[in-house]
Amino acid sequence: MVKLNSGFNQQIIDHVETLLSSMTLPQKIGQMTQTERSTCSAEEIYQYHIGSVLSAAGSAPSNNELQDWLDMTDAYWLASMKADENHLAIPIIYGVDGIHGNNNVKDAVIFPHNIGLGASADFELIENIARVTAKEVCAVGVDWVFSPNLAVAQDYHWGRTYESFSEDTNLVCQFASAMITGLQTDLTHYGVLACAKHWIGDGGTKHGIDQGDTLLDWQDLERIHIRPYYQAIEAGALSIMVSFSSWNGDKCHGHGHLLTSVLKQKMQFPGFLISDMQGIDDLAADFYLAVAQGVNAGIDMFMVPDNWKEFIEHLSAHVELGTVSIERINDAVRRILSVKMAAGLFDKPQPSKRALAKDANFGSKLHRDIAREAVQKSLVLLKNQHAILPISKQARVLVTGTNADNIGHQCGGFTLSWQGIDGNQEFPAATSIWQGIKALNANAELIPESKIAAVKQQDFDVAIVIVGERPYAEGLGDIRYSDNVMFESGKQINGKLQIQSASGNSLALSMIDPLAMKTIDLLVNKGIPVVTLLVSGRPLLINPELDQSAAFVAAWLPGSEGAGIADVIFGDASFSGQLSFSWPENSLDATDANNVSYQIKFPIGYGLTYGTPTPLKTAS
Repeated sequence: MVKLNSGFNQQIIDHVETLLSSMTLPQKIGQMTQTERSTCSAEEIYQYHIGSVLSAAGSAPSNNELQDWLDMTDAYWLASMKADENHLAIPIIYGVDGIHGNNNVKDAVIFPHNIGLGASADFELIENIARVTAKEVCAVGVDWVFSPNLAVAQDYHWGRTYESFSEDTNLVCQFASAMITGLQTDLTHYGVLACAKHWIGDGGTKHGIDQGDTLLDWQDLERIHIRPYYQAIEAGALSIMVSFSSWNGDKCHGHGHLLTSVLKQKMQFPGFLISDMQGIDDLAADFYLAVAQGVNAGIDMFMVPDNWKEFIEHLSAHVELGTVSIERINDAVRRILSVKMAAGLFDKPQPSKRALAKDANFGSKLHRDIAREAVQKSLVLLKNQHAILPISKQARVLVTGTNADNIGHQCGGFTLSWQGIDGNQEFPAATSIWQGIKALNANAELIPESKIAAVKQQDFDVAIVIVGERPYAEGLGDIRYSDNVMFESGKQINGKLQIQSASGNSLALSMIDPLAMKTIDLLVNKGIPVVTLLVSGRPLLINPELDQSAAFVAAWLPGSEGAGIADVIFGDASFSGQLSFSWPENSLDATDANNVSYQIKFPIGYGLTYGTPTPLKTAS
C-alpha cells in the first residue's frame, strides 16, 4: 500500500512519465473523464480513451447477477486495453458506492450504515467489515469504492446523517483509518481502492441542508472536518471525492485553496481528486466555464455521467485556448495513472480472470456472520425497566410495527437503488428482524398494527414494537429549516424548524411513524409490556414512546442481517453499543447561522448493558 510518507516508488514514477510523454491530448482528457455505465458503451471507452466508469446508485447490468457484472466489466476492460495507433492500453478503473457492503448487487451482504458502526466503536470489526466489502466488490470485477464517508455530521436534519460515523471528530478519525486499511488490504490482489469523501465540511452545513453551506472560520473547519483526512491519507487513501457543499459561500468544487493549496500542497495528498456526480455543474451557469473552474481548482477526474462528451469537448477547447494549461492536465493525468499503477491495475488480468472473480464467498454465511456481529454490536440500549431484556425464548411474544418485517426499511438508502426499496422480495438471502425473532422464539407471533386492538393481554407476555423511518438518501432525506417557522402536518407551530422530507415533517418519531405511539399505547393499556426497537438513520425525538416503553433500543439501519437484533434481544449476545451521537431531549433550535442547540437526553458514550451503564469509550 502506498503511504503518505513513502510516496510513489521510482518504478511507478518512471512508467507514468513514459506514458505521459506518448499520450495525445484526447487520451489525457479521456483519463480525466468518468462516465456512467448506462450512458457509455464499451466501444466508446476505446473511441474516447475513457479512464473510468461508475455505476450510480441502483445502476446495474442485466439481471444484476455476478456473471452480468463480470461480462460488463470485462467488456469495458478489454476496450480500454485495446492498443493501436489511435489508443494506448491503459486499464479503466470501475467505481461503485459500496458504502455498506457491495450495496448495488443482488444478494450481497448489507452491513449496518455508518451511524450503527459508529455505535459499535469496534475498530477491528470495522476493518474486517471493510475487507469483506472489498472481497464482494472484487467478485464482480470492480476496483474502486466511493467510501468511507468522513463527514462529521453536526445536525440531524441532514439526510446523510446515517453515512456519518459520529459527531465526534476523534472517533471519525479512527474509523477513517480502520475502513481504508480494510478496503485496501493487499490492494494489488484482493483489495479495492478507497475514496474518502466528501472534501470538505459536508457534515457541517447550515441547518443540515444537503449540498448547503458550511459557515465556519478556518480553525473550526480544520478542527472539526479536516482532521479525519490526515488520518485517511496516512492510512493510504489515494482518491478523495469533492463535496457538493460550500465553505463560507464558495463551492468546494471550484475552491482552489481547499483543493490544491490545502489538500495537495499542505497535506501532501499524493492521489487524485474526483468530483461528485455532476458536481461542477453549479460552478457557473455556462457548463463550458464550469469545466475550466473545476479543472483549474484542482479536480483531476470528473464524474460526468450525463454530459461526458460535452465535458471532453469543452476541456479540449480550454486547453487549445490556454484557459486551462497543459501543465494542469499533465498533473491530473499523472496522479490518475500513478494511482492506477499503485493499485495494481496495470498488472491485473481482465476482471473475470482475477482471483476473487465470482468468489464463492460472495453473500456467504461466513460474510453474513460478520455482518450479524456488526448488528449485535451496533445496538444501543437506551432503557431497560425492570430488566425486561433479555426476553426468554419461551416467552409468548407479540411482534408488530412498520419495520418489523421489512428488509428494505432496515437496510435504508443506497441499497439496490439510490433511495432504497420497500419490502423483502429483493432480499432472498437476507433476514428481517421478525424472521430473526421467529427463529429464536417459536412462540413469537407477528400481528399487523391494524389488528392490535383485538389482542388479549392474557395471550402474550411481552410485545416487541419495531418502528421508525423509511428509506431515503441524500437531500431527499433532509428535514429542513425555514425562516423562523416550523411546520408539522401542514400546521404552523412556534419554533424554528421547517417542512416536509422523505422521512417525515420533523425529528419527532410521532411525525415520522404516526402509528408508533398509538400501537405502544394500545399494548400498554392492555397490560402488555413493550420493548420498542427504533430503526432510523439518526437520533429522533422519542420522549412519549420512550416513557411508555419498558425497554427501548436504537437499532439504526442494521442492513441485511436482522437476526443480529434477535440475538441480543433474547440474550445470545449482550448489548455493547454506545452512542456516537448525542441524543436530543427536545426540538433542535437554530442558535446562529450554522449551529444547533438542544438539551441532551443521552450523551455520546451512553449505552446500557441490560440495565447497567457501560464504561465510556474514548477516542485516542
